Amino acid sequence: MGLLESGVEPVVIGLAMGLLVYAFPAPRSNLERATERFREFREQPTPELARSVGTGLRAAVSPNDRLQQLYHPWTSYVIVPLFALANAGIALDGGFLARAFSSPITLGILLGYVVGKPVGILGSSWLLTRLSRGRLQPPVGWAAVAGGGTIAGIGFTVALLVATLAFDGRQLEEAKLGILSAALGAALLTWLLFRATALLPRRLRIRALLGIAEPLVDLYIDVAPERDHIRGPLDAPVTVLEYGDFECPYCGQAEPVVRELLRNFGDVRYVWRHLPLNDVHPRAQLAAEAAEAAAEQGAFWQLHDLLLDHQDALRPDDLVAYAEQLGLDIERFTNHLRGHAGAARVAEDVDSADLSGVSGTPTFFINGRRHYGAYDIATLSEAVRVAGARALATVTAG
Repeated sequence: MGLLESGVEPVVIGLAMGLLVYAFPAPRSNLERATERFREFREQPTPELARSVGTGLRAAVSPNDRLQQLYHPWTSYVIVPLFALANAGIALDGGFLARAFSSPITLGILLGYVVGKPVGILGSSWLLTRLSRGRLQPPVGWAAVAGGGTIAGIGFTVALLVATLAFDGRQLEEAKLGILSAALGAALLTWLLFRATALLPRRLRIRALLGIAEPLVDLYIDVAPERDHIRGPLDAPVTVLEYGDFECPYCGQAEPVVRELLRNFGDVRYVWRHLPLNDVHPRAQLAAEAAEAAAEQGAFWQLHDLLLDHQDALRPDDLVAYAEQLGLDIERFTNHLRGHAGAARVAEDVDSADLSGVSGTPTFFINGRRHYGAYDIATLSEAVRVAGARALATVTAG
């Protein structure tokens, strides 16, 4: 109220405050500190340590993520719907519609959203691509850029808020009609655009939607066939890379999905990199070193599968028993394990995970881009198909 009376629009202050709330991925050091606090609480469950645990957990997550989780139900299910219900309503009749659709306010808003938005987005993207001679270009195809422009013509809550600040009375009703009409027109135009794109031949459709630009990658250290553990054809167009922990139960749940993925797609190569979470999985480090000891004898993937199938049995005796089961040279295996000869190789993977912003397992990268969301077979299969289509479009353009 004080801001409003002083002449400063509260909406502007709200936007400024939003920009000050920063986001960051959970760093490994914060996660390890939170784990240590929890262990202290497990040993001595006191109120002081409980508060320390809560503080450590909150510190591991960025303020942006915390506030989003806290306020999302209120903003999405209470505040925005109430605002829309309170401000969107207008009385419609023939006379009002005839007058409004000849009003410069209604027509200006309608044309600005339905025509101006797509022209501005598509035109500025095309101009930047031309001026940079292709060095800067959209990471998707031009049909997708145009679709993004047309769908951007749907404005509602913010548009209504600005309209209530700028107009009142009959002019406000005309502005509301322009906003609602623009939303309907933009949705229809977007549907027509993508419907027309769907009728194109497959290769043209892929290129129109996915483009030919080299995608920005999230994986800091590229896959190296001479170094990485790879399953599948080395020259496959799609690479699925997993940072995993042999003791992590979620990695164990993901393993059958990965195997099914490799059975379903013959043109996918799968890469495993170690990320033992030593603060929560005390046997993961030695298990990773055992896998490297097996790799010295050409049996990395055989032991990899056994370790993930028996995550509850990763003691040193268990590891030696698995080596015997695989017919490995036991003396060579145990010497390698006893001397921690694979520790440096595991540390390299951990360092590469830190450089790529990975702090938990399993974390997947598909053709260098981090996979967000679920890792069930349907979700990963769709991500692989998109990556394969993008690779095909790039090869075709080349």
